[in-house]
Amino acid sequence: MTAGGWTTKKKKMTQSPLPSVETFERAGLEAWPGIEVKWDGNWVRRASGGYTKRANSAQCFDPNDNEGAEDRIIGASSWLIVRGVKPVFRITPLSAPALNEALEDAGWDEIDHSHLYAMPLAAQEPDAEGKLLPLLDPDFLTAQQKLKAADEAEMGRMKALLAVMKVPATGIVIYRNGEPVASGLMAISNNIVITGNVITDPTRRRQGLASAMMRTGLNWAHEKGATIAALNVQADNPAAQALYQNLGFTHQYDYHYRIPGAPK
Repeated sequence: MTAGGWTTKKKKMTQSPLPSVETFERAGLEAWPGIEVKWDGNWVRRASGGYTKRANSAQCFDPNDNEGAEDRIIGASSWLIVRGVKPVFRITPLSAPALNEALEDAGWDEIDHSHLYAMPLAAQEPDAEGKLLPLLDPDFLTAQQKLKAADEAEMGRMKALLAVMKVPATGIVIYRNGEPVASGLMAISNNIVITGNVITDPTRRRQGLASAMMRTGLNWAHEKGATIAALNVQADNPAAQALYQNLGFTHQYDYHYRIPGAPK
């Protein structure tokens, strides 16, 4: 008997396997796109005016695409620099060994070690004071700006990126006494909902507000037909990891970024 992604046989319940690394990465690529995108074989370059490393980096999607790694690193780096972006490579389990070796030999530093968490998606209980808003809705943007203490330049870069998102997506804002206290956004690609821009009022942490925001957005995604939820969390953020684990997310794989090292 099968129900909700779970298979039961002789009273033994096992969870259906979650998607592959490539499936998650391709969903993330579509859900959080670059404003400019250029493919080089199975390597992709993205530039978005510097708003987030993910949308302003190069990445390999095929561990067998090894040819000409050194020249392709130079080409990707030059492409990013021309667009006003510092050279960055996103390194996942899909990265070609030749890419990893070339970056290591060239002295590129590792930064922002992170995890991808995921879970099968079921219906959630939305927050009574939560709102679902279009990504460019002034109320969503105001909440994001206030909670992040972002300046107008950062908000301009954020709006430019949100404007090119093509998949079903929503902004989420949780209010208390009419004030925004938590916010995030979710986008769905290939039945996978990807969460980003999670932010909570720093004066009101440990009040379950981030969890309320997540449940509100995940319920929207479930109603839209998403069957898997995924998100990224930094390795040095145990509080966020605990939050997502309590919601049912589990660790799937690790990734990090590499940037040119300081001259020696």
